Amino acid sequence: MKLASFGEQAALILSALAIFSEAAAEGPAFSPEHLRALQSKVHDVAGKGLTATVSLFSEASESSGSGVIISRNGLILTAGHVVEGLEEVTVVFSDGKQARGKVLGSNLSKDAAMVKLAEETEWPFVELGDSRGVEIGDFVVSLGHAGGFDALRTPPVRFGRVVALNPLGFIGSDCALIGGDSGGPLFNLKGEVIAIHSSIGASLTANNHTGVQNFKTDWDRLINGETWGRLTMNPLMNPDRPVIGFNVAGAVEEGVRLGEVYPDSPADVAGMRRGDIVVSIDGQPVKSLRGLQGILSGYEPGNEVKLTYNRGGESRTCRVKLARLADVMPEQK
Repeated sequence: MKLASFGEQAALILSALAIFSEAAAEGPAFSPEHLRALQSKVHDVAGKGLTATVSLFSEASESSGSGVIISRNGLILTAGHVVEGLEEVTVVFSDGKQARGKVLGSNLSKDAAMVKLAEETEWPFVELGDSRGVEIGDFVVSLGHAGGFDALRTPPVRFGRVVALNPLGFIGSDCALIGGDSGGPLFNLKGEVIAIHSSIGASLTANNHTGVQNFKTDWDRLINGETWGRLTMNPLMNPDRPVIGFNVAGAVEEGVRLGEVYPDSPADVAGMRRGDIVVSIDGQPVKSLRGLQGILSGYEPGNEVKLTYNRGGESRTCRVKLARLADVMPEQK
């Protein structure tokens, strides 16, 4: 049986998309020219990503996952759970070549980790994109060593769309993942890495990826080998997530209105009350609960922020030290 190359995989994927678009009356109509152009982009992205997408294997734990090289000196991004508890991994390239990799830091709360290839040489790599600019409906390409490294084939190419965006920097796509894909790259059609595969969803249309902004926010700590946080299936309920200590009653023109203020929380200590309207955090406008959560995702518990809020038409400011969710809501421990 002849196995499909990544180019043949891309052609099959785009053929399936053409059939789907004709069958779905409410979906977009793709002309043959559009499909050919799209197929060419997928082929180019897969070709660029193939040499930089690696399998990570540990003989100690007999576990495997994927990763992607994002610098010439061999820095690899992967998922936190792929390298949890490990100091070294074997890095396997698509052509079967092996190298030694040192595990650096991990933010387990964001399922983000780094590995560095030990040999000082020039390695194939791909560029990082910006996950903050991703929108629902964007086309994406997934690579990963599905099922672990397989010498009989290259990493399978999965083509799909972004189907969900999480305010904590996670992206949902319908690119089907299986075991071994974790830590592999999700690309935009420019060939830039925008996310790393985190977890397999309950269905083919619910696969989760941690955006590269989660890496950029913690870059120095990850490079320096720090490990912190904890893994959870729902990042919004992670006990180590930074919070101010209030519920949002709803969004208004100026910002978000406070509902319940939790006793002894940073908001309570600062004198904030139900009905106050949060306008900005460190100068960043707050327009919605999602926006508030997105801003806070760039901080850690213990960080101090400047809060601007309105009360009865009067603008006020205060400084608060962010708390852990588990410390404000003990039942989350």
